Amino acid sequence: MEAFAFSRPAAVADAARSVAAADSKFVAGGQSLLGAMKLGLAAPSALVDLGGIAELRGITVAGGTVTIGAMTTHAAVAASKEVAAAIPALAALAGNIGDRQVRNRGTIGGSLANNDPAACYPAAVLGLGATIHTDKRTIAADDFFKGLYETALADGELITKVSFPVPKKAAWQKFKQPASRFSIVGVFVSQGAGGVRVAVTGAGAGVMRAKDIEAALTASWTPAAAAGVKVSSAGLNSDLHGSAEYRAALIPVLAGRAVAAAG
Repeated sequence: MEAFAFSRPAAVADAARSVAAADSKFVAGGQSLLGAMKLGLAAPSALVDLGGIAELRGITVAGGTVTIGAMTTHAAVAASKEVAAAIPALAALAGNIGDRQVRNRGTIGGSLANNDPAACYPAAVLGLGATIHTDKRTIAADDFFKGLYETALADGELITKVSFPVPKKAAWQKFKQPASRFSIVGVFVSQGAGGVRVAVTGAGAGVMRAKDIEAALTASWTPAAAAGVKVSSAGLNSDLHGSAEYRAALIPVLAGRAVAAAG
Protein backbone atom coordinates (compact mmCIF):
# COMPACT_ATOMS: atom_id res chain seq x y z
CA MET A 1 0.00 0.00 0.00
CA GLU A 2 1.32 3.44 -0.96
CA ALA A 3 1.63 6.30 1.54
CA PHE A 4 -1.30 8.71 1.72
CA ALA A 5 -2.50 11.72 3.70
CA PHE A 6 -5.50 11.30 6.00
CA SER A 7 -8.14 13.67 7.35
CA ARG A 8 -11.37 13.23 9.31
CA PRO A 9 -13.59 16.31 8.87
CA ALA A 10 -16.65 16.99 11.03
CA ALA A 11 -18.85 18.62 8.38
CA VAL A 12 -19.85 18.00 4.75
CA ALA A 13 -18.42 21.35 3.61
CA ASP A 14 -15.07 20.52 5.19
CA ALA A 15 -15.06 17.10 3.53
CA ALA A 16 -15.70 18.67 0.14
CA ARG A 17 -12.77 21.04 0.60
CA SER A 18 -10.51 18.23 1.80
CA VAL A 19 -11.12 16.05 -1.24
CA ALA A 20 -10.54 18.84 -3.75
CA ALA A 21 -6.93 17.78 -4.37
CA ALA A 22 -6.22 15.44 -7.25
CA ASP A 23 -6.35 11.71 -6.43
CA SER A 24 -8.07 12.26 -3.08
CA LYS A 25 -10.87 9.84 -2.16
CA PHE A 26 -13.72 9.78 0.32
CA VAL A 27 -13.76 6.70 2.53
CA ALA A 28 -17.00 5.56 4.15
CA GLY A 29 -16.95 2.02 5.53
CA GLY A 30 -13.81 1.25 3.54
CA GLN A 31 -14.96 -2.26 2.67
CA SER A 32 -13.98 -1.95 -1.00
CA LEU A 33 -11.51 0.93 -1.22
CA LEU A 34 -9.09 -0.29 1.46
CA GLY A 35 -8.99 -3.75 -0.08
CA ALA A 36 -8.23 -2.25 -3.48
CA MET A 37 -5.45 -0.16 -1.94
CA LYS A 38 -3.88 -3.21 -0.29
CA LEU A 39 -3.85 -4.97 -3.66
CA GLY A 40 -2.32 -1.95 -5.39
CA LEU A 41 -5.41 -1.41 -7.52
CA ALA A 42 -5.99 2.06 -6.06
CA ALA A 43 -3.45 4.56 -4.77
CA PRO A 44 -5.13 7.81 -3.70
CA SER A 45 -2.86 10.56 -2.47
CA ALA A 46 -5.26 11.32 0.39
CA LEU A 47 -8.22 9.74 2.17
CA VAL A 48 -11.02 11.83 3.61
CA ASP A 49 -12.76 9.79 6.30
CA LEU A 50 -16.50 10.54 6.49
CA GLY A 51 -16.98 8.73 9.79
CA GLY A 52 -16.87 11.91 11.86
CA ILE A 53 -19.74 13.67 10.06
CA ALA A 54 -22.83 13.16 12.22
CA GLU A 55 -25.19 14.78 9.69
CA LEU A 56 -24.52 11.91 7.27
CA ARG A 57 -26.02 9.32 9.63
CA GLY A 58 -29.60 8.57 10.60
CA ILE A 59 -32.98 7.38 9.36
CA THR A 60 -36.24 9.31 9.11
CA VAL A 61 -39.68 8.21 7.87
CA ALA A 62 -42.13 10.96 6.98
CA GLY A 63 -44.64 11.81 4.27
CA GLY A 64 -44.44 8.43 2.57
CA THR A 65 -40.65 8.61 2.25
CA VAL A 66 -37.85 6.76 4.01
CA THR A 67 -34.67 8.86 4.11
CA ILE A 68 -31.36 7.26 5.05
CA GLY A 69 -28.13 9.17 5.65
CA ALA A 70 -25.22 8.10 3.50
CA MET A 71 -23.06 6.98 6.44
CA THR A 72 -25.80 4.82 7.96
CA THR A 73 -24.56 1.24 8.20
CA HIS A 74 -26.29 -1.79 6.75
CA ALA A 75 -26.76 -3.09 10.29
CA ALA A 76 -28.53 0.10 11.35
CA VAL A 77 -30.94 -0.11 8.41
CA ALA A 78 -31.62 -3.78 9.10
CA ALA A 79 -32.30 -3.07 12.78
CA SER A 80 -34.52 -0.03 12.17
CA LYS A 81 -38.12 -0.63 13.25
CA GLU A 82 -39.17 2.36 11.15
CA VAL A 83 -37.65 0.93 7.97
CA ALA A 84 -39.08 -2.52 8.73
CA ALA A 85 -42.55 -1.02 9.12
CA ALA A 86 -42.39 1.20 6.02
CA ILE A 87 -40.38 -0.93 3.55
CA PRO A 88 -39.82 -4.42 4.99
CA ALA A 89 -38.00 -5.53 1.83
CA LEU A 90 -35.36 -2.82 2.32
CA ALA A 91 -34.68 -3.87 5.91
CA ALA A 92 -34.47 -7.52 4.81
CA LEU A 93 -32.03 -6.65 2.03
CA ALA A 94 -29.76 -4.73 4.40
CA GLY A 95 -29.82 -7.56 6.92
CA ASN A 96 -28.48 -10.03 4.38
CA ILE A 97 -25.57 -8.04 2.99
CA GLY A 98 -22.25 -9.79 3.54
CA ASP A 99 -21.56 -10.94 7.08
CA ARG A 100 -21.89 -9.25 10.48
CA GLN A 101 -18.59 -7.42 10.16
CA VAL A 102 -19.47 -6.05 6.74
CA ARG A 103 -22.93 -4.96 7.91
CA ASN A 104 -21.47 -3.07 10.85
CA ARG A 105 -18.85 -1.26 8.77
CA GLY A 106 -20.38 -0.90 5.32
CA THR A 107 -22.63 2.07 4.53
CA ILE A 108 -25.38 2.75 2.04
CA GLY A 109 -23.54 5.73 0.58
CA GLY A 110 -20.33 3.80 0.17
CA SER A 111 -22.12 0.92 -1.53
CA LEU A 112 -23.86 3.19 -4.02
CA ALA A 113 -20.76 5.25 -4.80
CA ASN A 114 -18.74 2.08 -5.41
CA ASN A 115 -21.54 0.51 -7.52
CA ASP A 116 -20.21 -3.04 -7.48
CA PRO A 117 -22.07 -4.97 -10.20
CA ALA A 118 -23.18 -7.62 -7.68
CA ALA A 119 -23.99 -5.34 -4.74
CA CYS A 120 -27.42 -5.46 -3.11
CA TYR A 121 -28.23 -1.80 -2.36
CA PRO A 122 -28.22 -0.65 -6.00
CA ALA A 123 -31.08 -3.09 -6.67
CA ALA A 124 -33.15 -1.56 -3.86
CA VAL A 125 -32.42 1.98 -5.01
CA LEU A 126 -33.29 1.25 -8.64
CA GLY A 127 -36.13 -1.12 -7.77
CA LEU A 128 -37.85 1.46 -5.57
CA GLY A 129 -37.14 4.47 -7.77
CA ALA A 130 -35.17 6.20 -5.01
CA THR A 131 -33.43 9.57 -5.18
CA ILE A 132 -29.76 10.04 -4.37
CA HIS A 133 -28.96 13.38 -2.70
CA THR A 134 -25.44 14.79 -2.90
CA ASP A 135 -23.78 17.95 -1.62
CA LYS A 136 -24.46 19.48 -5.05
CA ARG A 137 -27.77 18.08 -6.41
CA THR A 138 -30.33 15.28 -6.46
CA ILE A 139 -30.06 12.35 -8.88
CA ALA A 140 -32.88 9.95 -9.78
CA ALA A 141 -32.01 6.27 -9.51
CA ASP A 142 -32.58 5.77 -13.23
CA ASP A 143 -29.88 8.37 -13.95
CA PHE A 144 -27.37 7.37 -11.27
CA PHE A 145 -26.00 3.96 -12.30
CA LYS A 146 -23.90 4.14 -15.45
CA GLY A 147 -22.13 0.78 -15.73
CA LEU A 148 -19.33 -1.26 -14.20
CA TYR A 149 -18.27 0.63 -11.03
CA GLU A 150 -19.46 3.82 -12.71
CA THR A 151 -22.03 6.33 -11.46
CA ALA A 152 -23.24 9.82 -12.30
CA LEU A 153 -21.17 11.27 -9.44
CA ALA A 154 -18.66 13.91 -10.45
CA ASP A 155 -15.17 14.03 -8.98
CA GLY A 156 -15.41 15.22 -5.39
CA GLU A 157 -19.21 14.91 -5.27
CA LEU A 158 -20.45 13.42 -2.01
CA ILE A 159 -23.62 11.40 -1.40
CA THR A 160 -25.37 12.80 1.67
CA LYS A 161 -28.58 10.75 1.83
CA VAL A 162 -30.96 8.53 -0.10
CA SER A 163 -34.74 8.91 -0.11
CA PHE A 164 -37.01 5.96 -0.89
CA PRO A 165 -40.71 6.33 -1.72
CA VAL A 166 -42.76 3.87 0.33
CA PRO A 167 -44.24 1.35 -2.13
CA LYS A 168 -47.53 -0.49 -1.98
CA LYS A 169 -45.68 -3.78 -2.26
CA ALA A 170 -42.02 -4.77 -2.52
CA ALA A 171 -39.76 -7.77 -2.04
CA TRP A 172 -36.15 -8.87 -2.54
CA GLN A 173 -34.78 -12.25 -3.59
CA LYS A 174 -31.08 -13.04 -3.70
CA PHE A 175 -29.26 -16.06 -5.05
CA LYS A 176 -25.93 -15.54 -3.37
CA GLN A 177 -22.40 -16.72 -3.87
CA PRO A 178 -21.89 -18.53 -0.54
CA ALA A 179 -18.34 -17.35 0.17
CA SER A 180 -18.60 -13.64 -0.65
CA ARG A 181 -22.38 -13.39 -0.14
CA PHE A 182 -22.57 -11.13 -3.18
CA SER A 183 -25.45 -11.75 -5.57
CA ILE A 184 -24.95 -14.22 -8.38
CA VAL A 185 -28.36 -12.79 -9.23
CA GLY A 186 -30.54 -10.59 -7.03
CA VAL A 187 -33.98 -9.24 -7.95
CA PHE A 188 -35.92 -6.43 -6.27
CA VAL A 189 -39.56 -5.88 -7.26
CA SER A 190 -41.93 -3.11 -6.25
CA GLN A 191 -45.38 -1.85 -7.02
CA GLY A 192 -46.17 1.74 -6.13
CA ALA A 193 -47.33 5.15 -7.30
CA GLY A 194 -44.75 5.08 -10.10
CA GLY A 195 -45.88 1.70 -11.35
CA VAL A 196 -44.04 -1.62 -11.33
CA ARG A 197 -40.26 -1.68 -11.09
CA VAL A 198 -37.96 -4.69 -11.28
CA ALA A 199 -34.23 -4.25 -10.67
CA VAL A 200 -31.59 -6.94 -11.19
CA THR A 201 -28.08 -7.06 -9.74
CA GLY A 202 -25.27 -9.59 -10.21
CA ALA A 203 -26.34 -10.61 -13.72
CA GLY A 204 -24.57 -8.00 -15.81
CA ALA A 205 -22.02 -5.19 -15.76
CA GLY A 206 -24.19 -3.27 -13.32
CA VAL A 207 -27.64 -3.06 -11.82
CA MET A 208 -30.40 -2.86 -14.44
CA ARG A 209 -34.14 -2.80 -14.82
CA ALA A 210 -35.91 -5.83 -16.28
CA LYS A 211 -38.40 -4.01 -18.50
CA ASP A 212 -40.02 -7.15 -19.97
CA ILE A 213 -40.78 -8.46 -16.49
CA GLU A 214 -42.09 -5.03 -15.47
CA ALA A 215 -44.48 -5.10 -18.42
CA ALA A 216 -45.67 -8.61 -17.54
CA LEU A 217 -46.27 -7.65 -13.92
CA THR A 218 -48.05 -4.45 -14.89
CA ALA A 219 -50.51 -6.61 -16.82
CA SER A 220 -50.74 -9.25 -14.08
CA TRP A 221 -49.09 -8.94 -10.66
CA THR A 222 -48.59 -12.67 -10.20
CA PRO A 223 -45.59 -14.95 -9.72
CA ALA A 224 -46.51 -16.83 -12.87
CA ALA A 225 -46.43 -13.66 -14.97
CA ALA A 226 -42.89 -12.86 -13.81
CA ALA A 227 -41.58 -16.40 -14.04
CA GLY A 228 -43.02 -16.81 -17.53
CA VAL A 229 -40.84 -14.09 -19.10
CA LYS A 230 -37.96 -15.29 -21.25
CA VAL A 231 -34.82 -13.27 -20.46
CA SER A 232 -32.03 -13.04 -23.04
CA SER A 233 -28.54 -14.03 -21.93
CA ALA A 234 -26.91 -11.50 -24.28
CA GLY A 235 -24.54 -9.24 -22.38
CA LEU A 236 -24.90 -11.07 -19.08
CA ASN A 237 -21.97 -12.24 -16.94
CA SER A 238 -20.46 -15.66 -17.38
CA ASP A 239 -17.92 -16.89 -14.81
CA LEU A 240 -17.09 -19.80 -12.53
CA HIS A 241 -20.22 -19.10 -10.48
CA GLY A 242 -22.63 -19.37 -13.39
CA SER A 243 -22.96 -18.94 -17.12
CA ALA A 244 -24.84 -16.10 -18.78
CA GLU A 245 -27.60 -18.57 -19.66
CA TYR A 246 -27.84 -19.67 -16.02
CA ARG A 247 -28.17 -16.09 -14.84
CA ALA A 248 -30.77 -15.36 -17.50
CA ALA A 249 -32.81 -18.32 -16.28
CA LEU A 250 -32.49 -17.20 -12.65
CA ILE A 251 -33.85 -13.69 -13.22
CA PRO A 252 -37.52 -14.56 -13.90
CA VAL A 253 -37.48 -17.33 -11.29
CA LEU A 254 -36.30 -14.93 -8.58
CA ALA A 255 -38.70 -12.25 -9.82
CA GLY A 256 -41.56 -14.70 -9.43
CA ARG A 257 -40.46 -15.59 -5.92
CA ALA A 258 -40.20 -11.90 -5.05
CA VAL A 259 -43.73 -11.23 -6.27
CA ALA A 260 -44.99 -14.16 -4.20
CA ALA A 261 -43.18 -12.78 -1.15
CA ALA A 262 -44.57 -9.29 -1.77
CA GLY A 263 -48.15 -10.59 -1.93
